[in-house]
Amino acid sequence: MLCTRLTNAHIITMDPDHPVAHDLGIWRGRVVGLDEAVTSLPAREVVDLQGATVLPGFIDSHVHLAWTGLKASTPSVAPCERVEDVLAVVEEAVARTSSAGTWVDIGGYDQRALGRHLTAAELDRVGQGRKVFLMHDSGHACVVNSAVLDLLPADVPHQDGFLAESAMTAARRLRLPYSQSELADAVEHAGRVCLAEGVTACAEAGIGGGLLGHSPVELGAYQLLRDQRRLPLRVQLMAAGDTLRPLSAHQDDGIPRALDLGMRTGFGDDWLSLGALKIYTDGGMMARTAALTAPYEGMTHTGQLQDDPDRLADLVVDGHLAGWQLAVHAIGDRAADLALDALERAQRLRPRPGARHRVEHAGLIRPDQLPRFARLGVSAVVQPNFLRYFGDDYAAVMGEERAPWMYRGRGFLDHGVTLVGSSDRPVTDGSPLRAVQFMVERASLSGQVVGPDEAITVDEALRAYTVAGAYASHWDDSAGTLTPGKRADLVVLGDDPRRVDTSRIGDIEVVATFVDGHEATEGKKL
Repeated sequence: MLCTRLTNAHIITMDPDHPVAHDLGIWRGRVVGLDEAVTSLPAREVVDLQGATVLPGFIDSHVHLAWTGLKASTPSVAPCERVEDVLAVVEEAVARTSSAGTWVDIGGYDQRALGRHLTAAELDRVGQGRKVFLMHDSGHACVVNSAVLDLLPADVPHQDGFLAESAMTAARRLRLPYSQSELADAVEHAGRVCLAEGVTACAEAGIGGGLLGHSPVELGAYQLLRDQRRLPLRVQLMAAGDTLRPLSAHQDDGIPRALDLGMRTGFGDDWLSLGALKIYTDGGMMARTAALTAPYEGMTHTGQLQDDPDRLADLVVDGHLAGWQLAVHAIGDRAADLALDALERAQRLRPRPGARHRVEHAGLIRPDQLPRFARLGVSAVVQPNFLRYFGDDYAAVMGEERAPWMYRGRGFLDHGVTLVGSSDRPVTDGSPLRAVQFMVERASLSGQVVGPDEAITVDEALRAYTVAGAYASHWDDSAGTLTPGKRADLVVLGDDPRRVDTSRIGDIEVVATFVDGHEATEGKKL
């Protein structure tokens, strides 16, 4: 007997051998058959979907769940376009703290709305002795007041309280870690937001260190959720590259650096596992720190790398030698050169054709770099909604020649590169459907078309959030398509993205999300 049969549905399986179905059978959290194979079988529950569209659950291959959940409960200056309004939000947040010396977190900071960066002196006026930390929306920078600057080593660079990349990391490390219970609550909240958008699995892009680590024992927060049956969706965790340390492994193992006990990609189960090793090479376009080979348009600087390029390359190679899949953050084309060079050296030293290394963001990729992605078998994990929401600004700072190279679609696919969709939430909107819409029409919210030649089809865009997402996380044997034997993780939509006008794709209703064969969008504890 089936546990559940979904019937009277328009099921897009993403499986070319059986692309469309009307019935789907579920037994113990797995798809066991389609159409005639299950139509006449008895089932404990029969769900008549009344013609609704069903797709494999979306996979968001690059998110920050803890940051998303924490940001939701943090005061934000996002609506503010005047310095005075920002300072008023900070002053109100300071007034709610209990004692001098307390840290005051503020989110939503973006200097572009103000026309310049805030200064430490301005924050001092409203800080009342608290340690004020304004997090840049990109996650690559912050502004702090003098109470924080006074605690930093003298060699940490800043511009009147503005700290970028490794300097921001130094400020974050002054703080006591978040508790596991606090992180668990934040992750659960973010996970339920993902479910409401049809996301059934995701890759958490860096825990335990790097720019956005929240605790050296951060993995424990996810295990706490798993133990308490509060983990809303499947999560693959990327360990931050700086969590590796030298270990005295046997010389035959050839492992120079590793996590304790040699843990690496693949450890865990269907709900919670270790994924890629996350390595930052540069910053971001929003903060103007993505590393470019030529200056930003109208500026003199070319962004920055996170560290000495040789040290970054060595970390990539060591991670590969230790058996990790690598997720190398590279937004600018100069950073992409570094990432590709290091990955090529790593594969030369120890060939691992099945490693499925990834470049995260691939924000600005020159035409000559596309064949290198393909030759190395490297996936491109892009964030289409970056250009949907920030495309006007990004196009302006890249200039006419380079703007069409941003967050490519067609260029990757035509070169045989696996194109993977993701959000980088909470940097921007996490909706896969709105991202799919952008990948097809390449239009920002203002209507500006950015790189029209990089547009792809609806089917190709859906594949980036299903089949390719599963491939990028080594889940292709259990997810990405609605095929017998795979997980019964699926999303029910109010319309078919392939049949509606492109401009309506992002507004299609997510009717329900199923994880492990159970509807999970009504707060059900799995």
